[in-house]
Amino acid sequence: MSPSIFREKGYRFYFLSNEEDRIHIHVTCEYGEAKFWIEPIISLAVSHRLNPRKLNEIQKIVEEHKNEIIKTWQKHFSKR
Repeated sequence: MSPSIFREKGYRFYFLSNEEDRIHIHVTCEYGEAKFWIEPIISLAVSHRLNPRKLNEIQKIVEEHKNEIIKTWQKHFSKR
């Protein structure tokens, strides 16, 4: 199960339910996909087919939604 957390500017931000405990978020769009660590600092974990401009745009969105991502992560994964 991979619940969508939010969508913005053509990107879908979501979690994968059976992954590691460190807070992170996955992002997909028509051009590719990426994974960002949220803590201890927001940073790119991996990306496929996304250019630096797109990655910078995504990282800014993640930074703007950091608190929402953390809250939703804690709520979602407390059910495991």
